[in-house]
Amino acid sequence: GRRTVRPVAATRAQRAVARALALEPGGPPSLQARVANKVIRATIRAFWELSPRGDAGLLRVQRAGNLLGYAQGAPRGVTFAPEHLGMCTAEWVRAGVPDEDKVFLYLHGGGYFFGGPRLYRPFNWRLSAATGRPVLSLDYRLAPQHTPADALEDAVTAYTFLLERGHKPKNIVIGGDSAGGHLTMALLLALKQRELPLPAAAVCLSPWVDFLCQAESHRTNARTDCLLPAKKISWLGHAYLDGKPEDDPLYAPARANLSGMPPLLFVASSTEILRDDTRDAHERALAAGVDSVYQEWNGLSHVFPVFSDYVPEGKAAFRHIAEFLANAGA
Repeated sequence: GRRTVRPVAATRAQRAVARALALEPGGPPSLQARVANKVIRATIRAFWELSPRGDAGLLRVQRAGNLLGYAQGAPRGVTFAPEHLGMCTAEWVRAGVPDEDKVFLYLHGGGYFFGGPRLYRPFNWRLSAATGRPVLSLDYRLAPQHTPADALEDAVTAYTFLLERGHKPKNIVIGGDSAGGHLTMALLLALKQRELPLPAAAVCLSPWVDFLCQAESHRTNARTDCLLPAKKISWLGHAYLDGKPEDDPLYAPARANLSGMPPLLFVASSTEILRDDTRDAHERALAAGVDSVYQEWNGLSHVFPVFSDYVPEGKAAFRHIAEFLANAGA
């Protein structure tokens, strides 16, 4: 049967957290989420939208993300440890006393040009706490100095490192958000092509499945997406595909054969431009015989779990991830 994580609340603060964790997709966005949407639109989206195109603009956003990363903290008891993987690095994140036999390889978002383990510390400690396993947060190489192909090689390196470290595939889960969601799917396809054992399950939060940005929601949700400027995303995706075959499954998982994939969880917001990308990936996974789950939350920001400090629905998403993994036997 299905297993559910049920928190026990004894104090007022704990009851507030329990109410947040109990949230389900389908209802209206919370007041906190609506306020957060306005702040995100006026700050993060505006900053990126006003940055120039080209390497200078990418580096400007990258530097801002790096500075913001130094402001990220974590509760007492959470530990961070560096891991060197050759061409790239990673960071171990442990909350509480996780099961060391299991691991979650997480691939951060950021359009392949910004973000990193330090910026994602608030997200990763929650992921570790919710899933009861250490998180290996990959610091893959970024544009404009590198390409998504380099990021994919780093992801393959991190996964094979876990296998060589003694982790069984059935105890490994991979996941990512936005560009990291794309990288998660690309990693699964690369492992399949190289005939390497696949992980037990994968989680894709608002994955940027198609660099060509051809899904209808890139147009219909261009105004309602409070984080991603549709024109900038389209320009960036086409720049990444320049000179490469557009049907290459590692550059366009939207066109790849998903048969043989492990259980997949897809999460999106109804108002973001990547909603249809996420829906399509889920539907194609189902058509290929994959055990796939799709959740659509109403009126929230792109990758809203990243904003869990402010958005209660983000906290609830971690419960849903934990339940998905339990039901998948991961």
